[in-house]
Amino acid sequence: MSGLRIKGLGEEIATLANLPWDKPLEGWPEDEVLTNMRGISRHVVRLIRSNPSKTSQIFAVKETVPEFANREYSLLRDLNQKTAPCVEPVAVIEGRVDSDGNELPAALVTKYLPYSLPYRVILSGAVSPTEILNMANALALLLVRLHLLGFWWGDCSLSNTLFRRDANDFAAYLVDAETGEFQRSLSDGQREHDLELAQFNVAAELEDLALAGVLSKEINPVRAADGVIRRYRRLWKMLKEPQILDASDRQAVERAMRSLQDLGFAVEEVEVTTTGDKGGIKFQPKLVAARYHANRLVELMGLQAEELQAKRLLASYDRYKAREFAPATPHPVVVKQWLADVFKRVVDQVPEHLRGRVEPAQLFHEVLENRWYLGEKLGRDVGLDFATADYIEKVLPYRMDSGVVIKK
Repeated sequence: MSGLRIKGLGEEIATLANLPWDKPLEGWPEDEVLTNMRGISRHVVRLIRSNPSKTSQIFAVKETVPEFANREYSLLRDLNQKTAPCVEPVAVIEGRVDSDGNELPAALVTKYLPYSLPYRVILSGAVSPTEILNMANALALLLVRLHLLGFWWGDCSLSNTLFRRDANDFAAYLVDAETGEFQRSLSDGQREHDLELAQFNVAAELEDLALAGVLSKEINPVRAADGVIRRYRRLWKMLKEPQILDASDRQAVERAMRSLQDLGFAVEEVEVTTTGDKGGIKFQPKLVAARYHANRLVELMGLQAEELQAKRLLASYDRYKAREFAPATPHPVVVKQWLADVFKRVVDQVPEHLRGRVEPAQLFHEVLENRWYLGEKLGRDVGLDFATADYIEKVLPYRMDSGVVIKK
């Protein structure tokens, strides 16, 4: 072990140094729960706890050659700095040898993404065609966001993606950047190549599940893969291609801006020019940034959430502010009260033995959904406390989004 070299985040080095790097990764012990949460990879991969505690930090360790490990580590660092949806790199381990002095592969270590699941785990359960559509939409949005950053993935697939629940949809995260590369700006040809790879990979992966008998017969693998591409093209067109607006409509530009915000993108730079004999307006987004609602939620109240979760929380906050406060009341005053009266009022009711099963922002969204459902069923508003208690009793015990209890 004298030649062992660990390059990575300083605060994680001490923990990583204590792991059994002198043993092949396939022989490392792995928690059965973590094994079930691990996706398929061309490499040997293990999910490892930093210590025996069930609430300890979890790492994903992948064996590969040193060149690939270092390259992917650098790419993941760059992607994280650009706030791309991807896993967070921790370290590269080189100079591994076993007890007989035989060389072992290098290893790349990343942080486990809380409340995430590989597609095989999700699709092996009872899922509807709508959920398949939502996963396709999430994968398309992920690819759009990467392309906007100038990142060519080179192996877009369900296997290289992790999914987290985001309100009624999913959010997708890149988990394998081994084949990717950054460009100053992606050409149409490079984007089309990525789309071709994505279409083939998704269709093949879903076909494998269909042959294994775990995919619903209502789901056609080829149509589902085509859906990813169609969604990508719609998003890309809205974000990158100009719109011709009615010059007589004074709110046309504002509505165009809001339509992009509804998609989760802030318009940081836009070009507006008149065009044509009738004086139409050409609205051309020049620079857009993802996570419009999520970033607003962080700025307003310091809460981290996925985009659609944030949108739901902000809608709840806006309704509360309009109902309980005068219009001129400063946001900090309202935020403090909303957190106490609404958000924490729900989250804090979860008993200790059920905490960590569902991410707090997702849990809050689902309680609001439960309140609406109960109201429709009973013909009256049941109130937040009743809806929360009902959810905790009848839904939460059967939910474990990630299969891993997350330390609070």
